Parts: sequence; structure tokens; C-alpha cells
Amino acid sequence: MFSLIQRPRRLRQHPALRRLVQETHIQGDDLILPLFVCAGQKIKRAIPSLPGHYQWSCDELVAEVRALRDLGILGVMLFGIPAEKDAEGSHASHDKGVVQQAIRVFKEHYPECLVMSDLCFCEYTDHGHCGVLTASGRDVDNDRTLELLGVQAVSHARAGADVIAPSGMMDGMVAAIRTALDAAGFIHIPILSYAVKYSSALYGPFRLAAGTTLKQGDRKTYQMDPANRFEAIKEVELDIAEGADMLMVKPAHTYLDIIRDVKESFPMYPLAAYHVSGEYAMIKAAAAQGLIDEKMVALEVLTAIKRAGADFIITYYAKEIVAAFPRQRV
Repeated sequence: MFSLIQRPRRLRQHPALRRLVQETHIQGDDLILPLFVCAGQKIKRAIPSLPGHYQWSCDELVAEVRALRDLGILGVMLFGIPAEKDAEGSHASHDKGVVQQAIRVFKEHYPECLVMSDLCFCEYTDHGHCGVLTASGRDVDNDRTLELLGVQAVSHARAGADVIAPSGMMDGMVAAIRTALDAAGFIHIPILSYAVKYSSALYGPFRLAAGTTLKQGDRKTYQMDPANRFEAIKEVELDIAEGADMLMVKPAHTYLDIIRDVKESFPMYPLAAYHVSGEYAMIKAAAAQGLIDEKMVALEVLTAIKRAGADFIITYYAKEIVAAFPRQRV
């Protein structure tokens, strides 16, 4: 009887044996790095809310692209910070916009890198909302925003984006973007939908980094209530019906139950999880106080996200984890 009780421990006695029987693995291929690109030249501006990250002008981005290539980071998610903002976020759709230029930099210097383009207006509007506002200014004009998202998507695809990732949680956004891409000849470009995006308090560091703080109101009318679980399945069903190729849950670490629900309900669709800025910043803050082993905690968190069902993870820790564990399967 004692032998039977101890049996699981026999498989933990040697590091190689533990790796051999390990159920969940994290590799560099599983991680996507968010990058902030800004207007201007010779800019590499540290982001205080996201230690270790920067706002990059496109000329300075070249050096970072090479660093990512050397590390073997195979995917990035691009966010733009324009020189000017207006009520309709018009700079989001300019063929010479900051994201469009950054896409071209990647395609010139690192063509094998998968470039995902975040599609939203919060970085480009002067009010900070994720779309055009109604005449009253109290809510987002959903249908007008859909028209502009289609234009923005085509602009990013024309620049060379490999994946279009709409994040605004507008009703009908996937269908509108799919229609626009197909009409422009980009039928081959997949859509990674932020299908399940909660109105979370964990986006603060990102909003400071990207300058998306609202002047008034909140995003609760279009982002999901953190208290709701089953609504996530409904949101995913709608996006799949509209033509989404991949799905996302955001945030990740604090929504492991949602990741599991979505993956079990839709196992045939690749699932991303966004380990968001607040989740990253909390680990950084605890590590700065000497309370935790930062790299091991980050690794454990990312493993939990993968274990819950994510096929790949968008995380600000991508570079650090790949550099710290270049050969380790976690």
C-alpha cells in the first residue's frame, strides 16, 4: 500500500524525467510580444507603467526587430500612438500611419515574423473611446465605427499585416472587417477577434503607455462585465458566425475559468489569451519589493494560462521569458 501511495513521486525524482512527463509546455513559439510604435524619429521612450518596455519610432524600431529575431520571437502585436488625434481617429487608417509604417519595417527586416495588427480607435481618438461617438457624446456609434474599422483593416492589410486583430468589442465588427478585407482582395488575411474582452481594471498601465485614458465615461457599454461567465460563450458564438478565424480572452491570468470554458466549447478554433498590462505590472511590482522570484512567477503564470487552454499568449513577458529560458520547455 505504501508503494502505491508513493507512486506519483517516482516520476519526480530526476529533472529530465519531470520534463519527460510534463503535461503543459511553454515555448517561444507560444508567445506574442506587444509593441508600441509612435510618431516621430529617434524615439525610444521608456514606459514607466510597463518597466522594460518602450514607445518606438519606426526608425528606432529596426534595432528592436533585430533583437527579437536573434531571440527567436516569432510574433508581435502592434499598437500605434499617432502624433495627432481627432474625434474619428482618422490617423488609424492612413497608409503612412505609425502602425502601417511599423508593419513595413518588420516585413523588410524580419519577414518571417508574424505581425498581428491591433485594430481599434482608442489610441487615435481625442476622447479615448474605441470608436466614433454618437451626437450626444455619451456612447459609441456602433455602426459608424464598423465602417471605419473596415477601412482601417484594409489599410493594415495593404501595409503587410499577417493577422488583423479587432479589439473594440463593437457588435458586428468581425463581419464588417471580413467583408472589407474580402472586397479589397485580402481574403487570405485571418481575423483574430478579441471575442471575450472584459471591462477590466487591469488595463491601466496600457492606457498610460498608449495614451488612451478616457476624458469622460467608461467602456462598460461595449466591454464585458467581469462578473459574467456564460456571456463569453455567446460573444464567441457571434464572432464565429461572422467569420472569426481565431479567438481571444482578455485578461488572461484572472480569467482562467473563461479560457477553459471557451476552449472546451470551441476546441477547433485557435485560442489566444492576453496577459494584460496590469497582470504584468503586478508581478514587476512584487519583484521590485523582493517578494518573489520574478522570472519563475512569470513562467508559472504563463504556464497556468496555457494549461487552462490557451494555444498562444500575448504577453509583455515574451522577451524576458525566452531570454531566461531559451531551451527550457516549461
